[in-house]
Amino acid sequence: MNRTLQSETVLSAESVAKQVIYHGQTLHILSAASLTVRTGESVAIVGASGSGKSTLLAILAGLDTASQGQVALFGQPLASLSEDDRARLRRDKVGFVFQNFQLMPHLSALENVMLPLELAGRRGARDAAAAMLERVGLAHRLDHYPRHLSGGEQQRVALARAFAPGPGLLFADEPTGNLDPATGRQVIDLLFGLNREAGTALVLVTHDSALAGRCDALYRLADGMLAGAAT
Repeated sequence: MNRTLQSETVLSAESVAKQVIYHGQTLHILSAASLTVRTGESVAIVGASGSGKSTLLAILAGLDTASQGQVALFGQPLASLSEDDRARLRRDKVGFVFQNFQLMPHLSALENVMLPLELAGRRGARDAAAAMLERVGLAHRLDHYPRHLSGGEQQRVALARAFAPGPGLLFADEPTGNLDPATGRQVIDLLFGLNREAGTALVLVTHDSALAGRCDALYRLADGMLAGAAT
């Protein structure tokens, strides 16, 4: 990979904090969280359930706002963008994989993967989606609906959907949380394989330290504080 591209920052967070008011009390969910993710780099964020991992991911992706601090995606400070501009930025440059798959139940596997391509106005969406489903081993399942697919198959459709538009950054929130261990390992091998092929930056939220150890850098979230180091 080009060394100049490798050094480009695709995501930066500086002193991000999040507080909410609950029954008149201020709850501190995040306190001064900072991290940097560069092109092609994989970063894991680990922490116990309820530690604020998903809240942090939502803020990093511009799906939620920080109480203090700054987040920039591809050099664009999210606080300076409108909600529509943030949505366009995610559409064009960011992919997502969720624990509960988040597939559209009324769409086939092929249509689910086509959806982000069509929303972005890409030509040849059907052929591109079919090729991605073949890449994840589901060429024989193009016309099947999510309810007819196993959990592992649904997550592979979700991976195909996330990678099909060619994002520069992928957020994965507990991608194996609803899968048995064997299926989870297969999905993670596929995730890292696709990520390596595409040169996509990856932010992986997980409670699994072994899984996190496969990333280039690991951050631990505890008591609202984020600490990180290379693996």
